Amino acid sequence: MVLAESVESMEQLAVGWRALVLDRDPHADVRDLPGIAVRWADCRFPFWNCVTLTEAGADARLVEQRLGEAAGIMRAKRHPGFLWVFEGLLDEGGRAALGPAAERAGLAHAFPGTGMAGDLFPLPEPAHPDLTFVRVATDEHLRAYADINARAYGLTVEDGRDGLVGSRLWKKQAYAFLGMRDGTPVTCAATVETAGRLFVVLVATDPEWERRGYGEAVTRKALYEGARATGLTRATLHATMAGAPVYPRIGFVPNSPMHFYGLRD
Repeated sequence: MVLAESVESMEQLAVGWRALVLDRDPHADVRDLPGIAVRWADCRFPFWNCVTLTEAGADARLVEQRLGEAAGIMRAKRHPGFLWVFEGLLDEGGRAALGPAAERAGLAHAFPGTGMAGDLFPLPEPAHPDLTFVRVATDEHLRAYADINARAYGLTVEDGRDGLVGSRLWKKQAYAFLGMRDGTPVTCAATVETAGRLFVVLVATDPEWERRGYGEAVTRKALYEGARATGLTRATLHATMAGAPVYPRIGFVPNSPMHFYGLRD
C-alpha cells in the first residue's frame, strides 16, 4: 500500500531540488521523464546531483527497468551523485526486488535515510545556551555553511563550496541559519518554501560539536523563521539515519524509508 505521505515526500524532493539545482546552474539537467525525475547540476557537491523514482506502486518489473534507466543517466554525467529511492512508493514485490535490481544495474547502496513530515506550528522561539543564530546573507556565511556540511558528510571543502558559494537563492529565498558558538559557526540548517510546505534542507553540525543539541536548535530556528515569514504550517524533510532521532522531538513523523545509491566502482 502506497501512503500519501510517501508521495508527498518524493514530490517535495522533486519540486524543491528543481529550484536548488537550477540556482546552482541555470543550465542544469532538470527533466521529468516517465517514472524518473532528474535534478542534476553536475557539480562537485554530490547532493545537487540527484535522480529519483517517481511512480507510486512500482512493481518488481518496473523497479528493474527504472533502476537501469537511472543508472544510465548517472553514467553519462561528469560528477557523481545519488539515486534516491522512496521505499514507500514501491509495492511489496518492488521492495523485495530493489536490492537485486540495484546490483544488476551497477548501483551500490550508499546509505539509508527516511522521509518525514509534520504539522508543526506554532513552535516556540528557539534558543540554546551555547549558540547565537545568524541568518545566511553573505558569501562568507555561505562558505561557512558549505564547510560545515563538507565536514559533516566527509566531503572536501572544495566540493562543499562548489554547491553553495555564490548562490542567490540561499541568501534571498531560503531561511538558512548558522549556529555560532563564541563567534565560530558550528551548525547550520535551512528551510525553503516548497509547494505549500517548509522543506528542511542541508542540516549539519561540525563533527567536533555533535551531541550537544546544536542541530536540533538550529533546525528549530530555520523552521520558526520560515513559518513566521510564510505562514506555512506543514514541514517536510529527508533525514540520514544519523540525524533521524532528532526530528521526532520537533514533531516530525517518519513516512518512508529511503535508500541512496551511487554507481558501483
